[in-house]
Amino acid sequence: MAHTFQRARNEEQRAQRRQAILDTTASMLTEMPVAQVSLNELSRRVGLAKSNVLRYFESREAVLLELLDVASREWLEHLEDALASGVDSGAPLSERGDRVAAVVADSLADRPVLCDLTSSQAAVLERNVSPAVAAEYKRAAIANVGTLAGSVRARVPELGEHDALRFAALCVMTTGSIWTHTQPSAAMLAAYEADPSLAVMRIEFTATLREVLEVVLSGLLARASG
Repeated sequence: MAHTFQRARNEEQRAQRRQAILDTTASMLTEMPVAQVSLNELSRRVGLAKSNVLRYFESREAVLLELLDVASREWLEHLEDALASGVDSGAPLSERGDRVAAVVADSLADRPVLCDLTSSQAAVLERNVSPAVAAEYKRAAIANVGTLAGSVRARVPELGEHDALRFAALCVMTTGSIWTHTQPSAAMLAAYEADPSLAVMRIEFTATLREVLEVVLSGLLARASG
């Protein structure tokens, strides 16, 4: 249901408009992929003219980048709890590493909107924003990577600070790439159905991400010990 807004007359009202735009976009993302979220439909649903939406966010991509940061921070809060309960601090190193990879992969699989936003980040969302918005997002992204690195290193202290940051950054990039490859188009699904031999190229998100993270983590640990 669309909102109907009067002109914002103070900072509190402006903040309310911004939040309404973010909330409406988040709701749309539960119904459709990032690629289908349009500024026209967002404007209609939020009850503002498109020109007025652009008074609060400079572009569709700016809205989605802010949502990506919000979703990332929410995920990181959940992940910390999941790692605390899912990784035995007294277990052998290899077991702890594999459990970290599994918990991270499972937690991301539970957040398809976050994965979809992550997969669109570099190729789409960063392409239609000003330098100021780009810098603001990158600062937030660096902070989020640092938080992820800290959570991982708390369970695998054998991982140095630098390698923990490398693992965290690779986790984000890998998530976006694997998500893209595990969301086949209707044409590709039809091709798989028509020729089952092609399905050998189809991969499953959670298992693939878990396996890649296991390899990355074990590789970093092996290099550090060597």
